[in-house]
Amino acid sequence: MNKSDWIEGMARGMAVLESFDTERQRLNATLTAQRTGLTRAAARRHLLTLTELGYLETDGQYFWLSAKVLGFAGSYLSSARLPRAVQPTLHQLSLATQLSCSVAVLQNDAVIIVARGIWQGPDLPTKASHRVLAYGLHVGTRLPAHATSTGQVLLANLAPAQMKAWLEANPLSRLTAHTATLTKDLKQKLKQIAKQDYCIATQEHELGVDALAVPLRNARGDTIAALNLVRSGAGPHAPDLATRWLPLLQQTAQALRPLI
Repeated sequence: MNKSDWIEGMARGMAVLESFDTERQRLNATLTAQRTGLTRAAARRHLLTLTELGYLETDGQYFWLSAKVLGFAGSYLSSARLPRAVQPTLHQLSLATQLSCSVAVLQNDAVIIVARGIWQGPDLPTKASHRVLAYGLHVGTRLPAHATSTGQVLLANLAPAQMKAWLEANPLSRLTAHTATLTKDLKQKLKQIAKQDYCIATQEHELGVDALAVPLRNARGDTIAALNLVRSGAGPHAPDLATRWLPLLQQTAQALRPLI
C-alpha cells in the first residue's frame, strides 16, 4: 500500500473501536490511550467523535459500544462465505457431541469467533440463535490466541517467518496457572500441534474449561480457520477429548473443505 493512500485518522478510529472487548467493555480516555498507544487527548477526541457518530455511548466519563456496531457484524454474517458455509454443520456437531463448538479466525494477537454451535441441554430448541452461547461467548468474541485451542492451531499453521514475527510482537499474558507465558514453551507446544495436526488446550484460558481444535483448510490446502469443541466442568474421570471426539472433529473439518 502506498503511504499516500493511508488515512491515519481512520486507522486510529478503528483502533479505538477495537480496544473494546469482553474484558474491557467500558473505557475512559486514559484506558483507551493505554490500549491504543494514542495520547489521552487524542483518545478522548476519537471517543467523542465516535459517540457523535453513534458508534459509542457514554455517561460522561466512560464509553461503551452502541448497538450501531452490530450493523458491521450483521453485514459480515449475512455476506461472508465462511460463517454461512459452516453454521449448519456446527449445529449438527453440537447436537452429536452435546458440546459447544466454534469456528475462529486469527487476527493480530487474538482469534475471533465467526460461527458457533451451542449445547445447553436437550430442551434447547434446534433453531435457537447461535449468537448467544455458554460461558458468555458469542459470535465476534475476541480471545487471546496463545491461550486458546483455536489460536494455537492457527499459530502452528503459520509459516516459520510469520510465527517468529508473531511471537516477537505479542506478549504472552497469563490467564490461568496453565497458560504458557514463555515463548520457548509455546513454541514447543506449537511444534507438537503442527506435527499431530490438532490441539488440546486444558484450562489455559479459563479454569475448568478444556477444548479440542483442528485446522479448517480450503480446497487448496490453505489453513483459513480453526474448528473446536469446548467442554466445561468436566470431572477427573471424564473421557479424554481427543480420544472421544478427535475422529469426528477431523471428519467434520474434511467435510467442510469443499465448502470454504
